[in-house]
Amino acid sequence: MRALASLSAEVRQYLLVTGNYWAFTLTDGALRMLVVLHFHSLGYSPLQVALLFLFYELFGVVTNLFGGYLGARIGLNRTMNLGLALQVAALLMLTVQSPWLTVPWVMAAQALSGIAKDLNKMSAKSAIKLLVPGEAQGQLYRWVALLTGSKNALKGVGFFLGGALLALLGFAGAVLAMALVLGLIWLASLCLLRNDLGKARAKPKFRDLLSKSRAINLLSAARLFLFGARDVWFVVALPVFLATQFGWDFWQVGGFLALWIIGYGLIQTQAPRVTGKASGRLPDGRAAFVWALALAGLPALIALGLSAGGPAQVWVLGGLLLFGALFAVNSSLHSYLIVSYAKEDGVSLDVGFYYMSNALGRLLGTLLSGWLFQTWGLEVCLWVSSAFVLVAALVSLGLPRHGSQAQ
Repeated sequence: MRALASLSAEVRQYLLVTGNYWAFTLTDGALRMLVVLHFHSLGYSPLQVALLFLFYELFGVVTNLFGGYLGARIGLNRTMNLGLALQVAALLMLTVQSPWLTVPWVMAAQALSGIAKDLNKMSAKSAIKLLVPGEAQGQLYRWVALLTGSKNALKGVGFFLGGALLALLGFAGAVLAMALVLGLIWLASLCLLRNDLGKARAKPKFRDLLSKSRAINLLSAARLFLFGARDVWFVVALPVFLATQFGWDFWQVGGFLALWIIGYGLIQTQAPRVTGKASGRLPDGRAAFVWALALAGLPALIALGLSAGGPAQVWVLGGLLLFGALFAVNSSLHSYLIVSYAKEDGVSLDVGFYYMSNALGRLLGTLLSGWLFQTWGLEVCLWVSSAFVLVAALVSLGLPRHGSQAQ
């Protein structure tokens, strides 16, 4: 406690924001696995299970757009605490008896969880901009990379946590235990998080929801296609392919994807080193273009390998590992650029608009993943993924370079 008290106020707030985000992420990953496992055991197909998360993604689009506006008006402390409270409510909704766990009820709970998740994420990413001095861009990049990477690693840990809690406590007991723990964290956050965090000095107007910055608009468009490229084969097509073509059981599929997400998150934390921070360089629009271009051909290469009749496990699993590494760097780099480009006054407006595009890309990818795989198979999903990343790379050509202004 003495060591904690000796830290600066900004660092203590950063640790609190990060701790909130970590706790939320663990419950988010665990809840996803709990829902998937429970409804799979009830006989739902993988596509039907995936559709349970449709409102989760859809409400993420809306929440990021309006959540940024809300954060600028009432403060990021309130939007972060609201996200924690809504996640507790979503968990409590799922503690009802089995006859009440209908598809509409679960979709409603997932919608609430989707709102909570994006309020929490927008608040955490925006808060970092305010806790780092404007001239300390290297420190900003490291903090953003650590927050982003640790979140994804913990989401993978949450997958394992969900399976373990389901085995130990059952479905209702597992969600109730998570609700109680997260409720305690919410109460602590209400007391400790700074009251004026992120509140804009000038009250934003409703028309300010849409970004007026060319750099942020371009980065948001690139983000949409980047995350659409991941989810178009990762969300539905890949798990079903692993189960049907490789004969993996659900635990093997879930365990492998959890390990993939953990590795993906760990690589994100090292993105500053990979992209040149260790040698004193900070990424710009050119770096976003180069790293997206490096990723663009990989899904197409996997599709060609499968079409040529090569060993599917080598092509899919090996390609997935390489895709995860390159995608992690791209994602972390984007996360730094949006925080760097965002205006300090009302930062959540810019960050919220950007993550609205992120959520829209995930929604588009999720829907396409089910439709394309069911109609044409994994190879078409991979070709579309490559096309999406290529679009993201081309859009990134318009981003500011060092020496230009992010207007």
